[in-house]
Amino acid sequence: MATKPLQRKPEWLKIKLNTDDNFKDLKNMMRSKTLHTVCEEAKCPNIHECWANRTATFMILGDICTRACRFCAVKTGLPTELDLQEPERVADAAAQMGLKHCVVTSVARDDLKDGGATIFAETIRAVRSKVPFCGVEVLIPDFMGDEASLQIVMDAKPDILNHNIETVERMSDHVRAKAKYSRSLELLARAKKMNLDIPTKSSIMIGVGEEWDEILQTMDDLRRHDCDIMTIGQYLQPTRKHLAVEKYYTPEQFALLKEEGMKRGFKHVESGPLVRSSYHAHEQVRSASQTSAP
Repeated sequence: MATKPLQRKPEWLKIKLNTDDNFKDLKNMMRSKTLHTVCEEAKCPNIHECWANRTATFMILGDICTRACRFCAVKTGLPTELDLQEPERVADAAAQMGLKHCVVTSVARDDLKDGGATIFAETIRAVRSKVPFCGVEVLIPDFMGDEASLQIVMDAKPDILNHNIETVERMSDHVRAKAKYSRSLELLARAKKMNLDIPTKSSIMIGVGEEWDEILQTMDDLRRHDCDIMTIGQYLQPTRKHLAVEKYYTPEQFALLKEEGMKRGFKHVESGPLVRSSYHAHEQVRSASQTSAP
């Protein structure tokens, strides 16, 4: 794939790194329990802020993804193992951290019959067992459109069902690998039909070549499929081998997108240059709950 040089980031994308004792303790704990976090694997720009506050997004099912999306820094290849004890270790870590809201995501595991849905469900139950008052949000892959796999996750009753549509329809095949725009929308709609009481959530990254009207259309598409929460963030090129940044949006433009989303009926919209799907996740849930209140 042709590559472009990394662009100089605007001032509003520059962050101060903070590797204090909380950050170091959390990193050591993750290593001791042989756990992965999307914070590290996907080179999230908020890792120092979130880890300093002792929050993290656990990445289950290993650290090798069966897909090779052009935006993602997670390693790709053929996974060699399935760790059946991982749910218990995630729950132990959540308890040790004293989490009030736990986010669990994964690599894509197209090599597994259920796409890893059973491990997701067991992780939800394990966290609930060891940390009863902790909310559990799952950020799932599309399971290749398999309805039975989605049902396994929904039966475990996560507090939030999150699946990222990632980009606008026109750019989807260029940006994502194997995933389909329409299939992502269908998954969100199916989740609502399976359990109307579980809020759904999705995210897009902007700056990969989309037009403003296409972002608004994506909002409309998500709302048409009854998606409750939306997050919008700036795409950042992780390495020169990945998709290049086509545009940096300003904080003012992100604020306008938040307004557009709220006008369309989302219960909460998190929109900003450094926003990622799980950024301030516990605050998103609280805001959405207050919006739903009579």
